[in-house]
Formats: sequence, structure tokens, C-alpha cells
Amino acid sequence: MDEIVKTIGLKNNCTFCGVFRRQALDRGAALMRADKLVTGHNADDMAETVLLNILRGDIARLSRCTFIITGEDGPIPRCKPFKYTYEKEIVMYAYFKKLDYFSTECIYSPNAYRGFAREFIKDLERIRPQAILDIIRSGENFRISTSTKMPEQGTCERCGYISSQKLCKACLLLEGLNRGLPKLGIGRSRGLNSAKEDGEQRMLRSEVKGSNLQSKQCGTLDF
Repeated sequence: MDEIVKTIGLKNNCTFCGVFRRQALDRGAALMRADKLVTGHNADDMAETVLLNILRGDIARLSRCTFIITGEDGPIPRCKPFKYTYEKEIVMYAYFKKLDYFSTECIYSPNAYRGFAREFIKDLERIRPQAILDIIRSGENFRISTSTKMPEQGTCERCGYISSQKLCKACLLLEGLNRGLPKLGIGRSRGLNSAKEDGEQRMLRSEVKGSNLQSKQCGTLDF
């Protein structure tokens, strides 16, 4: 991330970190031959995610973001055992048990979108702590209309990782960095910008098929 931030600045770097971190977890779990991947998402994280998906209008993620187990159809399901546990409770437990834990915020995300949602939820918590669990339960009870078109899951044609597009997000982001186009694959543009982005991605896909890149493919397990 140090190298990425030097290239793209302090904006959008959470996108790179999140995409690469999730793939690193999956690839690491595959190397360890794990049959489950357990993450430390707590109730505060879950409430933030529900709120963010509503604000972004991300129906696909909203429909599954509160599941305690995801990816059951894939090779390595993910579990969230702390889904209903408040962040404060976890911190207090770690403090009294004298456990080592990270208490600092990421220095590269001063203006992260999630940060604003976190501040809003902390304000709600001060007024009514139960609001955090209420938001999670609201997310659990959302019903997506059957007429809503959902993205179809497939695999990346380059690395084989799960993707709803021909190239997965990690391949697009990595390729953009290597080719001096760091904004390639970031966000969901519309209108003229969308057409321009689609053209860039089509050009990228055609170049990828005939190129011999020196960087390792994002889907390989050869670290």
C-alpha cells in the first residue's frame, strides 16, 4: 500500500487495499488448505456495511452483507462469529486480558467513505446503543424484489478468481497500476464516463490476451 499510495495519492486507496486484502486472505487460506475462513467483523462493522450499501444503492451487496456465513457455494466459506458483538466489548475484553490488538486507524484513509458512516453510527450509539443491532436486523430483513437484476457470478478469464465481469477487480486494478492508469477499475461510472471506462477495459482485455506481463498474476498461488 505504501507503493500504491505514492502512485494514486490518498483518494481511492481503500478500494485497492480491500480488493487485494480479500484475495490475499482467500489465497492464504487455500495455501493452508483451510476449509473455513474466519474474520473479525464485529457488530459495528456490520452496521456500517449495511448503511454504506444503502447509501451507494448496492443491492447485490446489501442482499448478502448481513449473512453470518458467505461463500458456501465456493471452496472456502467465510464466517463472522463476532457479528453481534459490539466493538467496545471486544476492546474491553482485549484490554483486561492484556491481549495485543491494533487500536490505531489506517493512516491512508483520512477521508474514507466508511469513516463518515462510522462517525454517524458512533453518534447513534451514544444516544441509543441498541441502534447498532437494530441496523443489522434491518439489513437481515430486507427483501430484494425478484424483478431486480443481480450480477451473475463467474470467474475471471485471466486468473480464475470469482468475478461477475470478464476480468476480476484485482486484475483490473493491478493492470491499471502497471500501465500507469491507476483509476482503471475504480467505482461505477455512468453515462459518457461509463462508455469511456468500458472502452478502456475492452482495450485492456485485448492487450492482456497478447501480452507477457512481468508481474505475477493476481490469481496465482506462487508468492
